[in-house]
Formats: sequence, structure tokens, C-alpha cells
Amino acid sequence: MAEGKLAVRAVLSSPYPLLSVLVLRRRLAALAELALPAAVPVYVVEDEVMSTVAGFDVHRGVLGLAGRLPAPEPSELLASAGSSLVVIVEGVNDQENLGAIFRNAAAFGAGAVLLDPTCADPLYRRSVRVSLGLVLTVPFTRLSPWPASLALVAGNGFTVLALTPGRQGDSLVTVAEEMRGTKVAVIVGAEGTGLSAAVLGMCRPVRIPMAPGVDSLNVAAATAVALHRLADLR
Repeated sequence: MAEGKLAVRAVLSSPYPLLSVLVLRRRLAALAELALPAAVPVYVVEDEVMSTVAGFDVHRGVLGLAGRLPAPEPSELLASAGSSLVVIVEGVNDQENLGAIFRNAAAFGAGAVLLDPTCADPLYRRSVRVSLGLVLTVPFTRLSPWPASLALVAGNGFTVLALTPGRQGDSLVTVAEEMRGTKVAVIVGAEGTGLSAAVLGMCRPVRIPMAPGVDSLNVAAATAVALHRLADLR
């Protein structure tokens, strides 16, 4: 479900098919800017009907319904990523954080996002909205079994770095210099629990140097910092 004009425009620019649009009568003029395909049905309703059908109030007067696509095989996605930088996510269930991670991945040129089996659905409406629709353009799939399937990532030539606030991690500044010109996969975990011990045991832990007394960053912010540092050296 795409909320608002910008998200519907993102669907139109993506491989996902737009199936239909629900729009408030007072927002009908906004559709003129979208150049919807003639085959896409548009349902025009009043506020009360929109609120009843949608069940939430942040729809911005325009809702687009899109069709899902089959998830690619992880090996195929890694081979066709088109970038030497990918993101792996473990246990992130907050849809807004997940959407922001996809937005960061797009901003810094990551070629794919790989999710563990417990992550939230990146095509949930809040993730689509927070990502500015970029979850529809950044290729993604799930890795399973977890975490054994990390071996597949390494087997495709990626050095796997586990982002952690723990002092056991090497400084990202130093590690990024070592990784210059190589293929890198960055794993981030949920806030609070962080990455699992199993993942940390399989990968090289890295940390973002921070001022004394600061425990950690929001997972989306930490992802942005790490990707910026690594992408700057691609």
C-alpha cells in the first residue's frame, strides 16, 4: 500500500505493478501530476469512506495498491547487485527504522538489502512511506537459514562486517580504509538487543567511534554513518 502522491509516483517508477488508486474527491486534482496508466482503476470517495476503508488517518488523501513480486534468490541478487556494497539486517521489526535503512541504502549506493527471517516486511505501508518509496527500487530478499546463510554472502566475495557499539569492534574509520576497493556487506541489528552472538561470532565486529558517555545510535542513523564511510571509499 502506497500512502500519498509521492509513494504512488514511486510505484509507477518501480517494477511493481500499480493495481488501483483510492483518492479523496478533494484530492482528485493531485492525480493529474501522476500520469496514471489508463488501465489503472481510480476510485473517488469522500473523507468518511476513505477513513473507513483505510483504517488510519495518514493516507494523505491518495492510496495506491500495488502488486508484489517474487523475492529473488539470495545468490542471484548478490551476483547482480551492481555494487560492491550491500546491507544485511537482523531482527529489525520497527517499520519506520526499516524504511529509513532502505532510504540510506539507496542514498549511498548499496546494491541490495538482505533481511533475516525475523525482520519486518519492507513493503508495509509505513516502510514504503518513510523510505520515500525507495524500498521499491532497492532490490531485497531474505536470507535463510539464519545465520548459516551468511556463508553465501562471503562465498560471493563480500567481506562481512557486523556493526556493534561493543568495544570488541574495530574502529569503522580504520576498517573502512582497509576495505578500500573490496566488496563489503554491513550487518545491522535491532535497537536494544543488537546483533546476535552467533552473527558477531561469524563476522568482523566494527564500531562507530563516539563521544564518551554515548551508548549508541539509532539503527538507521548508524547504518547511514557506516554506509557513508564505506561508500566514500568505493
